[in-house]
Amino acid sequence: MEYLKLAEERYSVRKFKPEHIRQADLDVILRAGQVAPTAVNKQPQRVLVINTDESAAKLKLCSASQSHAPTALLVCYDRTKCWRRRYDGKESGEVDASIVTTHMMLAAADIGVGSVWVMSFDPEKTRETFSLPEEYVPVAFLMLGYPADDAEPAPLHMEKLPLSEMVSYE
Repeated sequence: MEYLKLAEERYSVRKFKPEHIRQADLDVILRAGQVAPTAVNKQPQRVLVINTDESAAKLKLCSASQSHAPTALLVCYDRTKCWRRRYDGKESGEVDASIVTTHMMLAAADIGVGSVWVMSFDPEKTRETFSLPEEYVPVAFLMLGYPADDAEPAPLHMEKLPLSEMVSYE
């Protein structure tokens, strides 16, 4: 699919068929996260695949915003592996994890897998529930599933700011 068309047509799916994502589709999505750019190519992203009924039940303890997705990816970064800006020590991890999540979200759309990015979760409950190492910082859940036949974009999905409000030139 042409990239801009993919980016324009992709929407946050909040209604899924009940089946878990097939491994072949997961492999494509995870590969997209693997090749995503990260600061100085440090690759601090760590992804936990939640693709069983048992792990999906654990996810419900961490977030009420899972849209009944049968599969999810918990995207974290390892704070001991990310690059730090020398001027102020800011870590690249959250940005790196966000780029990785975006790549996986678009790869999913390209192969017909729906997704919704969820940042509404309890980080400490997530860390505890999924036994995350102390150095892992959870950034997002990427809920995944095959879109239900009646899935549709949210009403405001197609409303975009004009470029003139978003972009300025110097």
